[in-house]
Amino acid sequence: MERKDSSSDEDDDRENLIEQNERKLQNHPRSTFHIDDVDGGNREFRSRIRRRLSSLGLLNKKFMFAIFLPLFIVVLFLSTDVRGLFSADLSGVRFDSFSDRLRESELRALFLLRQQQLGLFALWNQTFHDSPPISSNSTNNSSSSSSINSSASGTEQNSVIDDLKFAVLRQLSLNKEIQQVLLSPHRSGNSSSITDAGDPNLGGSDFDTCRKVDQKFSQRRTIEWKPNSNKFLFAICLSGQMSNRLICLEKHMFFAALLNRVLVIPSSKVDYQYNRVLDIDHINKCLGRKVVISFEDFAETKKNHMHINRFICYFSQPQPCYVDDEHIKKLKGLGLTMGKLESAWTEDIKGPNKRTVQDVQSKFSTNDDVIAIGDVFYADVEQEWVMQPGGPLAHKCQTLIEPSRLIMLTAQRFIQTFLGKNFVALHFRRHGFLKFCNAKQPSCFFPIPQAADCITSVVERANAPVIYLSTDAAESETGLLQSLIVLNGKPVPLVKRPARNSAEKWDALLYRHGLEGDSQVEAMLDKTICAMSSVFIGAPGSTFTEDILRLRKDWGSASSCDKYLCQGEEPNFVADNE
Repeated sequence: MERKDSSSDEDDDRENLIEQNERKLQNHPRSTFHIDDVDGGNREFRSRIRRRLSSLGLLNKKFMFAIFLPLFIVVLFLSTDVRGLFSADLSGVRFDSFSDRLRESELRALFLLRQQQLGLFALWNQTFHDSPPISSNSTNNSSSSSSINSSASGTEQNSVIDDLKFAVLRQLSLNKEIQQVLLSPHRSGNSSSITDAGDPNLGGSDFDTCRKVDQKFSQRRTIEWKPNSNKFLFAICLSGQMSNRLICLEKHMFFAALLNRVLVIPSSKVDYQYNRVLDIDHINKCLGRKVVISFEDFAETKKNHMHINRFICYFSQPQPCYVDDEHIKKLKGLGLTMGKLESAWTEDIKGPNKRTVQDVQSKFSTNDDVIAIGDVFYADVEQEWVMQPGGPLAHKCQTLIEPSRLIMLTAQRFIQTFLGKNFVALHFRRHGFLKFCNAKQPSCFFPIPQAADCITSVVERANAPVIYLSTDAAESETGLLQSLIVLNGKPVPLVKRPARNSAEKWDALLYRHGLEGDSQVEAMLDKTICAMSSVFIGAPGSTFTEDILRLRKDWGSASSCDKYLCQGEEPNFVADNE
């Protein structure tokens, strides 16, 4: 405070001194030219003479100053390098700034040229080494199967061509970026228009790098499912989690159609609550008749006489019908009676044989009212036919087995809230997958940095602003993954379904119908969101992923950019087995 006061006093003193000096300068002319008339005429005469002399002296001073000033400037110019004195500093600032920008742009251009070189080398290797050869399909007993194989081969060739087109467009885009970088230091005024002059038309503006795949539904091979109303096939599915069970149910539907039987959905007391995730009535509406019934409806139809007349096992090993004693007890606990399990043939789940429609019909056709064939998840019957888009059965819908209406609406609301129309969906399976994948050759478990590179390349191609993440990974893994997925200097957000918040209404339907918190409902919701994405990246070897791919094919949402994580690559590091 004292220092502030003393400085204030000094400022005041300085201001006073300045005012006094200004007053003296203002008063001085008045004392020279305005002399009071005291001595009368003499004094006035002397005053006039003094004013003339003063004015003459002032003119002389001005005249002398006007003469000597140019002479002084000429002498100074000749004796001193004035140009060097002033231009050195100014040019130094100007040209140093320009050279810095030029050097920076050159280094950036060199980096981009290196990236282009690597990209062109990768394109060269892919084109001449990795592309699958175009060969004719081997003869097949079924002409339809042959056409399916031919269609698949054609799709694969189109995919290779699309990859090639995208790679070329990417390199052309990179080349244009290099041009822009090199021209940026020279850009001034209207020179920017020069960069666009003579730009060739790439003809790629109408090329959709991730276009929808034409599934050719009109060329499907189908059969009619027209069951006898009093003949039933009792579905039994025990393998794995919900995704495996849905595949098992889909195959059971095919068997029921081949055997002209109504399919009985398992009871929730011995299996999942399928009615919470599937729309059973949807299947019947698509077929235009009652082809599927719940266990409760079956029990009502049979009253107190629920009996499986024949238990004909599709698999004989590792145990008949791939059904354990515990499940048999549960079935009997429902009031079901059954005879002895019998095997139709010798069949092991570890190496199933390829079977035909005729094989199934010859081994499982019977006049008995109710039959069961056990778990058929591993069955290999007309695989190409069963796996075609839309499935093997004739129906008027896109797909028969699909999420319930409540789950479909909730998925749509989530997408509208968080994702928007264009997004990439990623099924990032991690829990328990390390040991599972490392048992395969090659392994399908990728280090997160490598996985991030693969994901980023797909996102770049899809030109999507966000990724929907369906995962069982720990936060430590997803956090690292998020930090590594960067495109054009910006992170691409990974979006997961948040915990319930009453302020958010996208999941209100599930909450109101008591489905919130059900793990199977949440899993089906994840599948549905992924199936509605623009591009999907799946986990190789996961039936969860396979079910999503089935839905995408059936719904027509499958993209030419859909792929498994790091498809075509091997993990850059694999741990030893135990």
